[in-house]
Amino acid sequence: MMLSTPSPSLHLRHETRARRVALPRPMVFTNGVFDLLHRGHIECLMAARRLGCSLVVGVNGDASARALGKGPGRPLNPAEDRAAVIASLACVSLVVVFDEATPGALIEELRPDIYVKGGDYRLEDLAEARLMRHWGGRTVVLPYRAGCSTTGLLRRAQHLGEAEVA
Repeated sequence: MMLSTPSPSLHLRHETRARRVALPRPMVFTNGVFDLLHRGHIECLMAARRLGCSLVVGVNGDASARALGKGPGRPLNPAEDRAAVIASLACVSLVVVFDEATPGALIEELRPDIYVKGGDYRLEDLAEARLMRHWGGRTVVLPYRAGCSTTGLLRRAQHLGEAEVA
């Protein structure tokens, strides 16, 4: 992945090992599609960073995001653009795009101290939580901010567009 103005926090997958070692501990990891960044994303990322000294964000690659079944035409933005937006946030230390169906391999590679997901997930359903326990890491599910979702934004935009046509 190349950007015309590379962010110091955005790195290719093969560069993550060297960067991981340099990050202060405890290291927090979270992941997502981050297709249309909204307040729920921002609050979750900021809360995740407050749990540790560095925050690594895994961004689903395009094929990985499509496999999640978020809807036709998703993701709207390519992985390179989504990663660049996340990398620009002050609370983010490192961004890595992953193409696998789950972030399990990336988590195994990074070995964060804390894994964070938003409140639309349940701890007992997260395979990543079981993986984290292998090296003594923990998983935190943060509260969900009602009314903040990319799918909801897209529905609203579609409804507004239909209202303008009518």
